[in-house]
Amino acid sequence: MTTKPKVNKYSAKRTPQGSGTAEARSKAMAKIRQATQDQAKGDPSSDIEKIKNEGLTGRQLRVARRLAQKHGLDAQSDFEAVKLLREMGIDPFQRANLLDLAANDQTGPSSTAQENTKIQLPQTFDEKSKSVTGLELSPAQRREYEIGQIQKDVARRRRRKLVALFMRLAVFVFIPTFVVGYYFYRVATPMYASSSVYQIETAEGAGAVGGFLTGTQYATAQDTVASQEFLESKDALVRLNRDIGFSEVFKQDWIDPVQRLSPDATLEEEHKLYRKVVTIGYDPADGIVRMEVATPDPEYSVKVSHRLIEYAEETLNNLSELKRNDQMRDALKSFEDAEEARRRAQEDLIELQLQGAILDPQSVIASLRARSDQVEIQLQDKELELAALLDNTRPNQAKVDGVSRDIARLEAVLAELNAEMLDMSAGENSLARLSVRIQMAQADLAARDMMLQSAMQQVETTRTEANRKVRYLTVSVNPVASQEPTYPRKFENTILAFLLFAGIYLMISLTASVLREQVSS
Repeated sequence: MTTKPKVNKYSAKRTPQGSGTAEARSKAMAKIRQATQDQAKGDPSSDIEKIKNEGLTGRQLRVARRLAQKHGLDAQSDFEAVKLLREMGIDPFQRANLLDLAANDQTGPSSTAQENTKIQLPQTFDEKSKSVTGLELSPAQRREYEIGQIQKDVARRRRRKLVALFMRLAVFVFIPTFVVGYYFYRVATPMYASSSVYQIETAEGAGAVGGFLTGTQYATAQDTVASQEFLESKDALVRLNRDIGFSEVFKQDWIDPVQRLSPDATLEEEHKLYRKVVTIGYDPADGIVRMEVATPDPEYSVKVSHRLIEYAEETLNNLSELKRNDQMRDALKSFEDAEEARRRAQEDLIELQLQGAILDPQSVIASLRARSDQVEIQLQDKELELAALLDNTRPNQAKVDGVSRDIARLEAVLAELNAEMLDMSAGENSLARLSVRIQMAQADLAARDMMLQSAMQQVETTRTEANRKVRYLTVSVNPVASQEPTYPRKFENTILAFLLFAGIYLMISLTASVLREQVSS
């Protein structure tokens, strides 16, 4: 409840509007100054000092001066303007007065506005009144008030930034995630996957060279990778299209637009889709291949898996057969060459034996040498017998003559034998030369026999190694038709899309912040 202001006894009476307004106003101002001076003389604490202690701001003081000038008050200072306005009963900080002052500034001063100005008499001011907020605040309270205004402004700016951030997140993260989730939950065609596992093994046993790796996954790593590359190639896709029409399944109208092939799709587009629906992975630690086929029909997925396993087995057999044929071809060629060389050596030996009409010249020479040795022995015996007869004083002449004739005959026989041996050893076709040539031919034949035997052993070894290198494709897990769709994984894919969009937005925002900081610095 606002107290009723008291009228000062020194206040002038309100003058009627008319031509005597200026004179009445000047007389009233004179009386107010006189009363103020008289009151200041009687009271040691003046009103101006009280106004200074109120802690008015510079803006409020400027407003009071302008308002005093509007009402025609001749104030010596801003504080005196406040004092004069209050004595006239005008609150310089009232909202209506401030609006009136602003309107007067816009429209400009006029005689009509000055004439219609309401002059109020000075009133007493109640310090406990709450009508004027600026007069009741202390400097500390005003500082707190200004800090509160700053905090409100900061909070307002934070709210604006938060709304802008939410809008950006909605545009770049939430809405795209919602679109992706809607596709996975409502639009995407369900795919049924069939899984199978196979591995490639070798024949049992270890060879002399490759026995260290036999039985491990590294022995078949090359063939396993080759089969995997074939199953992922366009050749496998072409064979599938020819055998079971793989691409035609994905050209049907009920397939969603993202996974559907166009009727005039190229081989590259079909192969791109084939790589998506057929997943083949090789585990080098265990040496096994895991294959997964996802199609709109579960039975068709099983059919495609069986076809791909057949293709892999056929490719593996072709690779191993090619290796075996290459190794056996080289070994058989070496054996045939060794056999042909041995046949030529044997023919050369037979021809040498037939040239001298003697099958064994060495035997003939050995026989002549044996006969010559025997004749020499008999000759020595006869010579000893003759010497024994001659040692007698009166030897028997008949025995001496008989022994002498025997010695002569033996010497003749020995000479013939020596002459025959000399005749056989002389000339190009002698038994000695023929014997040497036969010995060389026999040595060559023996060497060819050894080479032929080694070639035969090499052929057997190569055949054994080739049999050990035979590869077998063993299916560990057969494909089974799925009863529930495997793809799409709705929740996981939606979460992944959200993380992906959020990461992209975060990277772009960080990059923009860094660039903005670099430009502004």
